[in-house]
Amino acid sequence: MEAKEISVIGGGSWATAIVKMLSNNAEKVNWWMRDADKAKYINKYMHNPRYLSSIQFDREKIRVSNDLSDIIAASEFIVIATPSAFLMDVFGDRDNSDLADKTIYSAVKGIVPEVHQIPARFFHKRFGTPYDSIGIISGPCHAEEVALERLSYLTIACQDQERAKALADLLECRYIKTHLSDDLFGTEISAILKNIYAVAAGIFHGLGYGDNFQAVLISNAVQEIERFVDELNPIHRDVKSSAYLGDLLVTAYSNFSRNRTFGAMVGKGYSVMSAQMEMNMTAEGYYAAKSIIKINEKFKVDIPIADAVYRVLYENISPAVEMRILADKLV
Repeated sequence: MEAKEISVIGGGSWATAIVKMLSNNAEKVNWWMRDADKAKYINKYMHNPRYLSSIQFDREKIRVSNDLSDIIAASEFIVIATPSAFLMDVFGDRDNSDLADKTIYSAVKGIVPEVHQIPARFFHKRFGTPYDSIGIISGPCHAEEVALERLSYLTIACQDQERAKALADLLECRYIKTHLSDDLFGTEISAILKNIYAVAAGIFHGLGYGDNFQAVLISNAVQEIERFVDELNPIHRDVKSSAYLGDLLVTAYSNFSRNRTFGAMVGKGYSVMSAQMEMNMTAEGYYAAKSIIKINEKFKVDIPIADAVYRVLYENISPAVEMRILADKLV
């Protein structure tokens, strides 16, 4: 299976980075964004004025449009890089036939909050897309470092390994290395959970906790990830590999991490709303915290870090009090 032309849905930094990576090997990248004026601007000047503006695109390879039907119809392969909070707005009223025969790759690192579903399940339930035709793009990888062409690694997970390889072949280049996995659900759930733990890392940082404590926090976080994904999808996996632990580490520690930044602002005393407004970017961990707790009502996995983040973000518990209680539970 070979993908020569591909479509990307989303207008933010991660979508911009994915378009850059794909344009190295694809013959054509069809790129949808909601804002018609921004689409016209990129078609004219070949860079995104708001996100990763240093990236200069090849006019021969990139076509940008705000016509979603046109972009979906243009390719058999669709990469979704829209924040999870907006997936329902983008796809909620679309006809089921639009994506019926497509291969969908989700680069979404969150849960669809209206239905508390991971993106793979959302596209499967909403459009009837077989799980074999759904892939996941996971890190560890920050869009900002892709823009700088720093060596980065991606894991492409799909139950159909030919479909995973088709996308991996388009993404891999001088500064991007790819790895294939068949753990569709584990990699996606881990990518969602790590954003919650990055918010926790940020809150503790904002409260003044140091590196020694952060190491304990993250070692406990990877144990939570292992317990949760093994309960939801009990197959053999090594959570110490880069798709799980590596993605957690870069999101929890990096200054590029919007989830860590959001958490640090909350830890320093910002309200949730004021932190979101000042960032003017989506912190997926905020939405994921609520949905994971909702999902866990059924599975009852022991996830004290995620529980604590939820209480701070949604129950207005003092970060200093809640995190002190959590710190006493960690080992």
